[in-house]
Amino acid sequence: MAHGGDTRAPLAAVALVVALSATARLASAQPEPAAPPPATEPGSGRAAGAAPEPTAPPAKAGDEAGDPTPPDAAAPAKGPEAKAADAKAAPAADARAAEAAPAEAAPGKTFWDGFAFGSYGRVIAASDAAGRPGRDADVVAHGSRLDLDNYAELELRREDHWESLGATSRLVATLALGNSIFHYSGDFDAAFAIRNLYLEETGLGLEDFSIWAGSRMVRGDDIYLCDFWPLDNVNSLGGGVRYAAPTHTTASLHMGMAQPQNPFYRQAASRPAPLNQFGAATVDVLDRQRWLGALRLEQLVLLGPEPDKAAAPPPRAGLKFVVYGEAQHVPAAQRETATPDVFEDVPADRGFVVGAQIGAFTGERDTHLNLFVRYATGLAAYGEFAAPEALALDRTAAGAHEVVVAMGGNWEISVFALTLGAYFRSFRNASEPLDFGDVDEGIFILRPHVFFAEWAGVAVEGSYQALARGILTPDRGPDDAPHPLTAHVGRIGVMPFVQPAGPGAFSRPRIHLEYAATFRDKSARLLYPTDDPFSLRSVDHFFGLGAEWWFGSTSYGGT
Repeated sequence: MAHGGDTRAPLAAVALVVALSATARLASAQPEPAAPPPATEPGSGRAAGAAPEPTAPPAKAGDEAGDPTPPDAAAPAKGPEAKAADAKAAPAADARAAEAAPAEAAPGKTFWDGFAFGSYGRVIAASDAAGRPGRDADVVAHGSRLDLDNYAELELRREDHWESLGATSRLVATLALGNSIFHYSGDFDAAFAIRNLYLEETGLGLEDFSIWAGSRMVRGDDIYLCDFWPLDNVNSLGGGVRYAAPTHTTASLHMGMAQPQNPFYRQAASRPAPLNQFGAATVDVLDRQRWLGALRLEQLVLLGPEPDKAAAPPPRAGLKFVVYGEAQHVPAAQRETATPDVFEDVPADRGFVVGAQIGAFTGERDTHLNLFVRYATGLAAYGEFAAPEALALDRTAAGAHEVVVAMGGNWEISVFALTLGAYFRSFRNASEPLDFGDVDEGIFILRPHVFFAEWAGVAVEGSYQALARGILTPDRGPDDAPHPLTAHVGRIGVMPFVQPAGPGAFSRPRIHLEYAATFRDKSARLLYPTDDPFSLRSVDHFFGLGAEWWFGSTSYGGT
């Protein structure tokens, strides 16, 4: 923070730590803290020390652990700014896949009291062949992770087990730090965001039932290579309940609200101070919130013989089925027109999401495959924090829709691993004529790994992405007529790495070198402004030295 500048961000960080520390007083009524068990993997979504939940291996850590805001549905490309707004300031949420072992016996459960720390992060120093800074070269909204920006999350939590009730409390605070890096920019400032600040209670009256309230990222499985949550990724202020039945059926309900800072939700106007006092006051003429409710149902079907309850349960293969629904609503209101003191009605708006996921996992070495399909319409088609644009004639988002079909997985055997990610997305805004905001896009990525030692290996990545927008290019086609804009980008990359946690596509921490070459056609170059290097070059090079880690986080993995 620059000297004499705004101190709110550091004060917010201090306030989080103080709030958590204050809860230490509760420990005086509890048994002496036992040594904490091994930290849970990020993405498990269960309290540290609790018996493993029977969850299938999730798609691995994405960023988004990245940015707090998903990209605008109509955004032209995933540049650094879009990633910072999309959760790419955002992380990764899911990490190494959790073991698919059911919690068979309550007597095997252990609990502990005290503070715990977890983190996700990535840092990279990068350049192109001309000495310019390394840049995100994707044209689709969710491209390759090879050139993600710097981002980190610091999670501090307090956990208490109430012996008399058999209940557990968990207070989680996650502070996210985005670019810039002081040692690079020389700017003594940083971008902060509170990604989680909630209290969760488990086992009050009903075992395996939990209730939470606060501000939370609510996510399912991601596609690691695309840093993308294709089915459910909600960030809001509210609360939820969750119940995991002994039949490996899990139901969760989340309700919350949000008010993105744009004129669709809020309009401020200057008015004279009351009672003829000197000066003026700011009045929120338009001041409405978006309300959201989401329901998620999950069923695991574990394969193979039931484990011996007297022994530690071995990993088991299985299938995972998820259905997801979401509803959004914004109430009607009024706003001031360009003519002072003249107002107009703003209609209510709404939207919904329906989707499903089918997954399969072996229970061994993070091997899994997930298939997703998602349909959103109305207000929900534009994205969580985006302001609806190109509205229908009735000034609502009715008629807008988005379809996503996606796939992510990983296969490991011996010294080899193969990770894949792919999706196709089609978005249409509420305006009937095709325009720049209407888009069809997709990407396919493969990343094979070879491990030369317990601590070292190399990964090679290849991807192809395509983007079509609802406009005509200024160039003439073979028939001397303008043709629809369809851009194509190909990328290849190599990443030697060292990782002390052992072989595995999702073993972390990791230090790596990167080289990537990006090939873009003429239409892809048209997506950038005049004199932008990406508009001039058909081939770009990216060189980087980076690190990525995740450990001990329990703040991801659903409600």
